[in-house]
Amino acid sequence: MIKRLTAFFGLLVVFLSPAVSQAAVQKNISAPQTAEKAITISKTDIEKAGTSIPVSDIGEPVSSVKLYPPRWVEATESTPAYGVVEGSLFPVDPNGWPINFRVLLPARWTLRSAQMGGGGMNGIITVREGRNPLLNKGFAIYGSDSGHQAGGMGGFGGAQNKPLATGPTTGDEWALNDEAIRNLGYMQMKKTHDAVMVILKRVYGKLPDYNYYIGSSQGGREGLMVAQRYPQDYDGVLSNVPIVSFSTLMLAPELVRTQEKPLANWVTPAKVNAIRAEFLRQCDNLDGLSDGIIDNYIAARAIFNVKDGIGPADPWAALRAPNGIDPDPGDNSVSAKLTDGQIKTLEMVYSPYKFSTPLANGLKSFGMWLPSISPNDFGMITGVRYKGQEGADENARVHTSLGVLGVTGFLMKDIKANPLDYIEGGAFDRRRVEISEWLDAANPDLTPFRKRGGKIIITIGTMDFTASSGAQIDYYQSVIDKMGRKKTAKFARLYVVPQGGHGLSGRSYSVNGEGKEVPV
Repeated sequence: MIKRLTAFFGLLVVFLSPAVSQAAVQKNISAPQTAEKAITISKTDIEKAGTSIPVSDIGEPVSSVKLYPPRWVEATESTPAYGVVEGSLFPVDPNGWPINFRVLLPARWTLRSAQMGGGGMNGIITVREGRNPLLNKGFAIYGSDSGHQAGGMGGFGGAQNKPLATGPTTGDEWALNDEAIRNLGYMQMKKTHDAVMVILKRVYGKLPDYNYYIGSSQGGREGLMVAQRYPQDYDGVLSNVPIVSFSTLMLAPELVRTQEKPLANWVTPAKVNAIRAEFLRQCDNLDGLSDGIIDNYIAARAIFNVKDGIGPADPWAALRAPNGIDPDPGDNSVSAKLTDGQIKTLEMVYSPYKFSTPLANGLKSFGMWLPSISPNDFGMITGVRYKGQEGADENARVHTSLGVLGVTGFLMKDIKANPLDYIEGGAFDRRRVEISEWLDAANPDLTPFRKRGGKIIITIGTMDFTASSGAQIDYYQSVIDKMGRKKTAKFARLYVVPQGGHGLSGRSYSVNGEGKEVPV
């Protein structure tokens, strides 16, 4: 794993540099900053940004663009001097939400810029003032709130300053507005990019030589989306743990809880140890080492995917209860038994989910998740019964998750709806396809991005239940299938951290697949 990550960070240096050879990279790293190509500005120069931008300069529809009075931040011991320009891109829909954005303009600009992606459901401007490694390297850095203001579990948590501009509400109602949804999906990236390019040209007198998109999670999806939709705008994309098939990822936790509506299908926390032990028993040694790490994640996935006809017909046979009835529901040991219904739920979680109707780009399934040592991460296994499930209390709460607005708001158009009322292939089928077209970064044809010389790095962890490790792997494979392995290798890389989570940190387990204790 260390070797893989070392290679990744080495490639990242190349990725963020215009140099292409190792010698040139080393020269770029060690050379004094004064040797770099740069443009210098002062406090008075940022006034050139102006107060507005013509709507004709923005590549997706807006009604107007307002720029606020710029500010200058003097240098400190850790941060060079820089200017701050903020603005709002107003919607075409009079009942819509604006996109608020910010760009930091270094006093000494190295003609590079980076658009910073969001997180969660966004809602907060992604670029904050203060110390930033890219700013210290002379990058102009910019980002937006994606077109709504802190509703729907904003991406960076905590309170934010008063938004520059707001829509009709600062709650979750934005999730009922199609323009706001499309902004989140793809339009805000283009609108923000185009506005910032105008500002850079006005202030520095030149456009950047190199422009990048850098993001994790939601921001990782955004990075893939700009490579697919706006390839001419970016020289490189760094996409960490991208939520690739976003529309289905938001729905997936609700699909699992729906699968568990019958009490017999409910996988309880008591079964976590047995599920983990079974994954390790069958998968730990697939790489030749019994060390508490499921390193051969592709083979592990094949074992527990019951829909591809490759692995065993019943990978859960060792845990299946006699006659399908659990003799001890409270047994939390590694040898606890599972009912037939519980096994059906696990088969759903660890096999691709087939759609009733193909979604954007002809996608027919969602990759779900890979076997791991933490099958209960991110609420995947819960001890709670929710409204609409058999055995739930009369006053049981409605199930919710990080992306539930994508189900109740985007899809069902009722933010107070019970997401477990959604039926695949039912009344919302047409809307499901439409939402997929706006949100899913699943287009495997990156030919325009490759031809313009773009480079892309994708990083994922196989124990990531916030995103979908299965969908991530399936997307990269679809790129290879579409473009060919040789062409893909010339511009793209996928780096996988076995047992890595959403933050790309991971761990081994203290007991291996043979049931023996191992160092952690």
